[in-house]
Amino acid sequence: MKIIWLGHSGFRIEIETAVLLIDPWLNGNPLFPAARRAEALAGATHVLLTHAHGDHASDATAIAAECGIPIACIHEVSEWLNAQGGVQSIGFGKGGTITLGGARVTMVNASHSASIDFGDGPLLPAGSAAGFMIAGDGHVIYVSGDTDIMADMGWMAEYHQPDIGILSCGGHYTMDMDRAAYAARKYFNFRTVIPCHYRTFPILAQDASVLRAGLPPGIELVEPEVLVPIGF
Repeated sequence: MKIIWLGHSGFRIEIETAVLLIDPWLNGNPLFPAARRAEALAGATHVLLTHAHGDHASDATAIAAECGIPIACIHEVSEWLNAQGGVQSIGFGKGGTITLGGARVTMVNASHSASIDFGDGPLLPAGSAAGFMIAGDGHVIYVSGDTDIMADMGWMAEYHQPDIGILSCGGHYTMDMDRAAYAARKYFNFRTVIPCHYRTFPILAQDASVLRAGLPPGIELVEPEVLVPIGF
């Protein structure tokens, strides 16, 4: 299994026979090298969206059309995509599980706003923000999506038992590094934590030193580099 950062909150996860592109914002992403777009998309089987904000979803339809692959997302965003035409969508809801190339993807709660805030039209409501539990190849990955700490993390950790946490922790719009460390200590039993939604803009945290200092002993913190695989 490989987890590959695409910058900001975007990831390429190669798991079972699936290649999942999660929140793949490439066009306009200051951290992503545009010349390596084909490399990031090669062999992709599905796009997964945590929510519809532009820094997560604005490139999704172009990527899905380019690769000829479906977009899996919350029902309301799926319906909006269907109305636009040109791509196939898989709509599901929190608590729902879909199987993608042998990987089981469950949508879970996140505490964040959700709207379609890109393009030429007006701001549109877009369901609510979510995270994912992705199980396969002997691992469970918790993709937090944009969120603050929430009590739901307690039962989510107990029920799904994720060993890898991909945590939004840049602050201002999501948990900051200290809050993400608290959530990891209080609720989860991660073996590995990977920070995201940071370094992209000056308003966000530029490194994960505070998160590293706040994690309990025995948890590996991996600060990702764009397009450098993290193997498991």
